[in-house]
Amino acid sequence: MTTFEALGIDARLIQATDELGYVNPTAIQEQAIPLLLSGTQDFIGLAQTGTGKTAAFGLPLLHIIDAAARYPQALVVCPTRELCLQIVKEIELFKKYMTGVSVVAVYGGASIGLQIRDLKRGVQIVVATPGRLIDLIERKAINLEQIKYVVLDEADEMLNMGFQDDIEFILKNTPQRESTWLFSATMPPEIRKVSKRYMKDPKEVTVGKMNTANKSIDHQYYVTTAQHRYETLKRIIDFNPGIYGIIFTRTKLDAQEISERLTREGYDIDALHGDLTQGQRDKVMGQFRDKSLQLLIATDVAARGIDVVGITHVINYELPDDVEIYTHRSGRTGRAGNLGICISIVHAKEMYKFKQIERINNSQFHKMDIPSGKDVCRKQFFHFMDKLLSADISHGDYETYVPLLAEKFADVTKEDVLKRVAAMEFDRFLKYYENAEDLNLRERSRRDTNERSDSGRREERSSDRGRGDSRKEYTRGGGYSRLFLNLGTKDGFFKASFLQFILDMSDLKKEVLGKIDMKDMNSWIEIERGAAQQMIRSLDGKKYKGRSIRMNDADSGGPRRGA
Repeated sequence: MTTFEALGIDARLIQATDELGYVNPTAIQEQAIPLLLSGTQDFIGLAQTGTGKTAAFGLPLLHIIDAAARYPQALVVCPTRELCLQIVKEIELFKKYMTGVSVVAVYGGASIGLQIRDLKRGVQIVVATPGRLIDLIERKAINLEQIKYVVLDEADEMLNMGFQDDIEFILKNTPQRESTWLFSATMPPEIRKVSKRYMKDPKEVTVGKMNTANKSIDHQYYVTTAQHRYETLKRIIDFNPGIYGIIFTRTKLDAQEISERLTREGYDIDALHGDLTQGQRDKVMGQFRDKSLQLLIATDVAARGIDVVGITHVINYELPDDVEIYTHRSGRTGRAGNLGICISIVHAKEMYKFKQIERINNSQFHKMDIPSGKDVCRKQFFHFMDKLLSADISHGDYETYVPLLAEKFADVTKEDVLKRVAAMEFDRFLKYYENAEDLNLRERSRRDTNERSDSGRREERSSDRGRGDSRKEYTRGGGYSRLFLNLGTKDGFFKASFLQFILDMSDLKKEVLGKIDMKDMNSWIEIERGAAQQMIRSLDGKKYKGRSIRMNDADSGGPRRGA
């Protein structure tokens, strides 16, 4: 089996990886590192989240940069603040025995002044999110003229978030780069276009099949009715007493509501969504990482870039609209060779969509029965007993109290003691599940089943028509309204961050949007007529950085383009 030493990297890096327990490289590391050590080969690496991509590009960067030159030589661009910090943390560990090498993280939501100061001190590697990096470029606070190596990490995530223009802007501003390294879990057409435009004969390495789910993940699904979705979620959580996981919802409203309901019922859970300030987000993530929280409930946008070790379960409270989003959700578990479980709660009418996800992921999905109340109680009871038997009693002065305990329980049998312990621990739990109903959808006649299946397909087709086709022309005469908004680039927005802002505020999906035209102080948004009023209600009259937001229909008395 190949070792890191055999890959040819610097001895100081070998010393650091040995201390970290890295002996044998992962598949992507083994194939990427030898190619990247030259520093002149453009590269595309396709591998699922959690396969060790940071080391695959971090170790070669540290090997080839010039530690004596105190200016940015390598640029790593990633989609989110969390991933940015995670990459810097790992590179810091790798460079432990390399003196004179500096790496700095630049991202939104933190003091740009402090980040500029760090850059002025002299760094070789800059890890950045697109928006903050472009801000620094425009302020002339960072010079990318001497950048030799550009890494695009989680490239598909960045494109999903609307950062394509930003990525191309960054690549245009690194004219002296000797190589571009692109890492992604999937290869959508937009990435292929970027690679053809800005990369020269890239070497492409695929670890596993594209759009294929991680084989370390057990994919399970439970079929229930819409009204039993929340109760099914609770049943799944209770049936997995050692769970440490992320629950995904489509909207921030669902994330907040479910988090509040579960919190009231005694679960250690919090929500991560677009309404949180950066400070609140950091607090929630800190509690989740140190396992003060057992569960995190999140939207896809809020969860991007989260990299937490040891997640046992991912639960899809609702199915995502996009197969690639399913791949990213499930990739939060089953990392670094560990086994993980990805669970989907599926409404009967969603089976057509679910089968599409299953087919494209090319993995076996296991249908599970929703546990009965008795099943849950049995599982919790044995989990408690296992904890009781494995409790460490070696460090306490328990022997002092054994005679007192023996005297106190002299007339109580061992069986009665066990019953009393169980009653104290499980009384409320047992009462809750005493008459719990069966949440499983049972088979009906073949005719009923076929009718439900046909209904599901009709709903799916109707849903597809409602979402619209991203390739169609967006014209005011084609069922779209045009809205005016008094926010623009002067408010600190780029197109991607602006898109994310209006969607988070309105709880709408990007499929309802058409062309967005941004000016300095104003913007015009084309949107499906059926969604226009929801967006206006969500934004008009709200505040942004102390400024009152004004949004209205641009074609019925609002300011005109160029006003």
